[in-house]
Amino acid sequence: MNKTTSSRIVRLLKRAYPDAACSLDFKSPIQLAVATILSAQSTDERVNLTTPALFRKYKTVKDFARAEGSELELLIKAVGLYRNKAKSIIEFAKAIQRDHKSRVPTTLAELEKLPGVGRKTANVIQGVLTGRGEGIAVDTHVTRLSFRLGFTKNKEPKKIEQDLKKWIDSSDWVMMSHLLIRHGREVCKARKPICESCFLAEVCPKKGVSNTKRLSP
Repeated sequence: MNKTTSSRIVRLLKRAYPDAACSLDFKSPIQLAVATILSAQSTDERVNLTTPALFRKYKTVKDFARAEGSELELLIKAVGLYRNKAKSIIEFAKAIQRDHKSRVPTTLAELEKLPGVGRKTANVIQGVLTGRGEGIAVDTHVTRLSFRLGFTKNKEPKKIEQDLKKWIDSSDWVMMSHLLIRHGREVCKARKPICESCFLAEVCPKKGVSNTKRLSP
């Protein structure tokens, strides 16, 4: 990887996906935070099918803070790990009600201290709410594509994030995650990447490698 190549990759991704954005459905900061917590080890599509009923019942930070765990669990059961997620959501809401006057904070330092919020979740919330990123959200798509495109040789999300930050301009940190996720869903798929029609083929060191064990980090 070099700066010329990394800049070209970002430019090509922006051209291909000018409307790339967070695919979670939300109308408020608390809804974004809850949806992001739910998305761990689940798909955004599944989360978006689950949250309409959830957000009809719980509309505010106070509502989530006062939620009964068993009732919340029933509404989010389809996303998996629902018991842990229900607990995290309630504790998250209580914490921001207590420590942040019921407002979802927008710095990584504040977000990462909250229950249920890891580095990826904090990056998503901050990036979407502010448009400015202190880091890059690394999910399974970003992990896979960062390895395939040569941005990293690491497997751990924190190390992958640091490698990406070396090559990507800080003004593109928020968008980069959305771009890689979009490309991972549409073209550079986990099991069968569509290399023959990929617009990044000329700069991809893994082009044409069909063995998924070799493709994935």
